[in-house]
Amino acid sequence: MKTYIGIDLGGTNVRVAKIDEDGNVLAQVKGPSYGQEGPARVMANIKEMVRELPGWKECAGMGVGVPGPVDTQAGTMVLSTNLPGFAGYPFAEELRKEFGMPAYLDNDANVAGLAEALVGAGKGLRNVFYTTISTGIGGVLVFDGKTVSGKHGFGGEVANIIIDRNREKVNYLNVGAIENEASGTGLMRKYEQRKGEKIAHTGIVFDRAEQGEEIAKACVEEFQRDLGQYFATIACVCDPEMFILGGGMMKSADKFLPGIIEQYKAMSHTAIEDTPFVLASLEEPGIIGAAMLPKSNGQ
Repeated sequence: MKTYIGIDLGGTNVRVAKIDEDGNVLAQVKGPSYGQEGPARVMANIKEMVRELPGWKECAGMGVGVPGPVDTQAGTMVLSTNLPGFAGYPFAEELRKEFGMPAYLDNDANVAGLAEALVGAGKGLRNVFYTTISTGIGGVLVFDGKTVSGKHGFGGEVANIIIDRNREKVNYLNVGAIENEASGTGLMRKYEQRKGEKIAHTGIVFDRAEQGEEIAKACVEEFQRDLGQYFATIACVCDPEMFILGGGMMKSADKFLPGIIEQYKAMSHTAIEDTPFVLASLEEPGIIGAAMLPKSNGQ
């Protein structure tokens, strides 16, 4: 069975793992990424960690998941907000030269979706759409075992999709952008504004809604309606065989997902009302998905 190296790189931490083609983690090394210290420090650290993996030379290729949009053809980051100095940096090429094996780069949400499509909840399907809902919202279409990143690397950068132009201006995103309206951060912001109270986490909103609090109920209903519209919009573009949902918010999925599905059906053509919504099944989709990039590219 083939094995691959997966690298999950963030602004604070990095994980490097040896993973087989079925998605089993065989060995893993974790540590700080030194993400604020520039490419030379980050890359030296990654190279050292790869060499700590037992049998790394036997691997058929390596893949890296990074925050932000990626030019997958060039193997470079388009934006590098959390990793200063990496925009345009020849990331994949440097790894290819260093380790003498194929190397690939993609967005962290994209690789998580790739993992779910190839070895997780969507295994065996040709066309799935993955959405992660946490502090932000990300997504990716996986078709024929490949992430669809597009010409500029912005395929799946769904956070800026507008679901209502009549909302407030929050940040650099469009007014009414789905991330500002229906992420965990967005739900907390709107509830706290309307309630006049700070809360520790979004689960409190769902709990209070269940208890009958009107402000919480209104926030949850809007959250469900916005995400229902978001998924209906996605379905118009790619008509997936399955929606796979991941991210921290899924811990409370039983309290909001049925309402999202109801809203999705209300805003969709009858032909696609039966599209299943399934929770992500993998515990480590980021690192597994990074390792699946070589497999996705025929290695």
